[in-house]
Amino acid sequence: MVRILFVSIKSVHFKRWISQLEDCGFELYFFDINGSDGSYLDLPWLHQRDSWKLKLKLPGYYRLKKLFPWAFEVVNKLISRRTDEVFEGYLNEVKPDVVHSFALQLSCTPIISIMQKYPNIYWIYSSWGSDLYYHQSFPKLKTNIQRVLGRVNYAFSDCNRDVALMKNLGFEGSHLGVFPGGGGYKLDMVETLIETNLNDRNCIIVKGYEGEIGRCINVLKALELISHELKNYRIIIFSADEEVINVIEQKQLKWVFDILLIKSSKPISQIEVMRLMGKSLLYIGNSISDGMPNTLLEAVIMGAFPIQSNPGGVSEEIITPGQNGLVINDPENIEEIKVLIQKVITDKALQQQAFEFNQTTIKPQLDYELVKTRVFNAYKSISIST
Repeated sequence: MVRILFVSIKSVHFKRWISQLEDCGFELYFFDINGSDGSYLDLPWLHQRDSWKLKLKLPGYYRLKKLFPWAFEVVNKLISRRTDEVFEGYLNEVKPDVVHSFALQLSCTPIISIMQKYPNIYWIYSSWGSDLYYHQSFPKLKTNIQRVLGRVNYAFSDCNRDVALMKNLGFEGSHLGVFPGGGGYKLDMVETLIETNLNDRNCIIVKGYEGEIGRCINVLKALELISHELKNYRIIIFSADEEVINVIEQKQLKWVFDILLIKSSKPISQIEVMRLMGKSLLYIGNSISDGMPNTLLEAVIMGAFPIQSNPGGVSEEIITPGQNGLVINDPENIEEIKVLIQKVITDKALQQQAFEFNQTTIKPQLDYELVKTRVFNAYKSISIST
């Protein structure tokens, strides 16, 4: 039986991906690259190596990080195990045919020196988010990218853009396909959450990321410019970062709009986000870099008209502007974002056209069973030669 060792952080997207493979006939192992505490208790068929990071547990360890970060760094180095050493030990214990890492800087770079020592073990890399598009602009990160891509044998990606980027950055292996980062969606579970009468959709839902890459604040500024046109809409901001929350409070936007604010520090489930999308007329996601945004796919599934930034042309792999959505060409251009929002809320024919196209043409391609079969066949194409 083929053994696959997965290397990743614990995340919703990884869990969804690995869940596709429960009955695939492979023997599956998981190395938590962060060594964090706790296993996926609802995945008993997955062999898991976690809770390995600390040599000993100190009382007040996490409180120290918050109160005295400099002292925490010193203590952390003294009591933490080396990732590469622990991984090599687990690699020799499992003796996998294939190692599959998710996200380059997180799960490939820390183990590259070990994987170079074992050239006969196949290595798969899954490109997520800004792995390549954004990080290639930083010399040190680009060096890491090129080093990893020179070793990996196979790759998955969440968009076609990254296929070309991989090749330009030194990848000479086989690309296994373009799939959503978390696999497909169980469409039958959300059908009842979709409001099909667009006249009854009275929400605008916005992805609340800011930080280094997100540009939610520019969306807020655009909405503020046309607040008089949005009196009948509720504004939902989910996964709101601290910077976004501060802007809302400073500008007192809760007095301008009917706002539902969902903080990133208190996240809601994916199904709850999709429920909110299912009653929203419009979804807006804005950033200077991304892979194929999962929230864009979820908006399409739930019938919310998508307006999405388009770094490297990635969103146009799903959106044909003016047909089933609109793209933000400059995520820093508040006026452009404003005009796009105005166009959607005033053009009912465009709303209906996009809804019907996305429901009948794009949505079926994201079906769980369809994606699961294609993913399984991709792995199978490797296992035949092992």
